[in-house]
Amino acid sequence: MNTDTADTAHAADITAITRLFDRYLRSLDDRGAFDETWAAAFFTEDATTSTPAGDVRGREAVAANVRMAMTLFDRTVHFGSNYLIDVDGDRATLLGNQLSTHVLAGDGGLFLSGGRTENELVRTAEGWRLSRADLRIAWTQGDPPVLP
Repeated sequence: MNTDTADTAHAADITAITRLFDRYLRSLDDRGAFDETWAAAFFTEDATTSTPAGDVRGREAVAANVRMAMTLFDRTVHFGSNYLIDVDGDRATLLGNQLSTHVLAGDGGLFLSGGRTENELVRTAEGWRLSRADLRIAWTQGDPPVLP
């Protein structure tokens, strides 16, 4: 592969990974079904996540965990930025910042959090998918929701 072709392929991978992660964050705010179809659009079958809502393994467990966590909020806005993406063949990492605004279900209180997202991705037949998605919270403001 010549340098121009390799550069173009690398840029296409960076764009695809960025779009996948941005669509994932946006999907949280769109309040979808968070079912197997949703999870398959973003995660590998054996994906793991580590978030304030818990540590889980497997795409079905990821969907169930997100579904549970999102019931704690009436509305949310998730914002990802400062992505550092490294691609190595069919594997990649994405490190970034994440700001999340949550309107608590019930009392309507506001809960904010900021942190770093650490992700591993794999190229699949369907495109790039998250095989690991971890969120490390650095700070919060407001009363957090009570996890079941």
